[in-house]
Amino acid sequence: LHCYLYLPAEHAADNTLISSRAMASFVLFSRRGAAAQLFRYRLLSGIPLHTRSAIAAGLWTRSRHVPSAEWNKPATQSDAKECPVNSHNEWDPLEEVIVGRAEGACVPPLTSEVRANTNEKWWPFYAKYGGQPFPREHLAKAEKQVAEFCNVLQHEGVKVRRPELVDFSVVCKTPDFQSPGMYCAMPRDILLTVGNEMIECPMAWRARFFEYRCYRSLMKEYFREGAKWTTAPKPFMSDELYDLDYPIKSVEDRSRLAAQGRFVTTEFEPCFDAADFMRCGRDIFVQRSQVTNQFGIDWMRRHLGSDYSVHQLSFDDPNPMHIDATFLAVGPGIVLSNPDRPCHQLDMFYKAGWTVIHPPQPVIPDSHPLWMSSKWLSMNVLLLDERRVVVAATEYPIHKMFESLGFECIKVDMLFANSLGGGFHCWTADVRRRGTLESYF
Repeated sequence: LHCYLYLPAEHAADNTLISSRAMASFVLFSRRGAAAQLFRYRLLSGIPLHTRSAIAAGLWTRSRHVPSAEWNKPATQSDAKECPVNSHNEWDPLEEVIVGRAEGACVPPLTSEVRANTNEKWWPFYAKYGGQPFPREHLAKAEKQVAEFCNVLQHEGVKVRRPELVDFSVVCKTPDFQSPGMYCAMPRDILLTVGNEMIECPMAWRARFFEYRCYRSLMKEYFREGAKWTTAPKPFMSDELYDLDYPIKSVEDRSRLAAQGRFVTTEFEPCFDAADFMRCGRDIFVQRSQVTNQFGIDWMRRHLGSDYSVHQLSFDDPNPMHIDATFLAVGPGIVLSNPDRPCHQLDMFYKAGWTVIHPPQPVIPDSHPLWMSSKWLSMNVLLLDERRVVVAATEYPIHKMFESLGFECIKVDMLFANSLGGGFHCWTADVRRRGTLESYF
């Protein structure tokens, strides 16, 4: 038996916690504080009573199998400089994160791909204000809420990084199209972290073509410090990428077309948003959506190689775009499944012993504008670790759900920021979580 265990720092140096006669070898890491000191004990007997009490109180968490070849490996700090990028799932302890910015956000023009991804009641808004800033007072409130969100994360011990701003109102032209920009509010859409690699994703909206520029300085910094940096094939975004005759006039149209496997994006070239992928260690889940095509899924599967299994999921969703308000893993063996958008592949989760939880209906008021998303941002939460979760301050039903599961809810008001198309998960992109690559299936 060989396990890794997290131990509170105040107990880490207390050798009396563990008897010297147990028949196992453990590596104990400090769970709190900046220094992750490493301790090795050769155990020759059982664990004493007061240590069992610590386990029962939840002070000891997480164990994993370690190959026997590692049993006698010297217990030293990393031989090389620690990579600044490391994230394998949605729930390991979060140490560094990128948080988006609302400043200067512009309304995207009403193009075919925007029309296919937004509620028809907002089409006149896009047609009238495309290329112009979102309402100034609304943006000011959103900026204030995002700033407070950053403060909360820092208070919880998470390092926060921010993208650079550009003038999103400038119309940019390529050989195939021209469009103003949009924003750098949702880093989860463009950046996918897999282990020590950050992948810039080839998003499908023309208004977001140049959004990568906002993150380029961060990417160069992480690369220089040892991270892998991949830019997926940049799409032309010519008319061939889109079904320009995509017939959507109602929710019924959308449901029918989605059931037929017809989307506004074609298979002309790879395109995908990072937010259509959910990471669970060696298993990564993805949906074919309005912004992620099969070509893009195939590219990602081949790029990641044999270390990962990429599983394609589908849902009863009239407007599939981004999986994290439909299906979201919130811990090893626990996944939230939107009851309004049933998943067709739940059997593999049940067979693996996972618990599938249907979150309660959201309570966001109908009067609040959600220009690019649904009310199900209530389940678009951010895990700080296996016991802390950042949730919307006003979503009381989901507070109760998480508390019943043993989570501490960190409640933050992001109502005006939600209007720009995302919740806490969307507004962030993982840089580093403290954990290792494991299999949960």
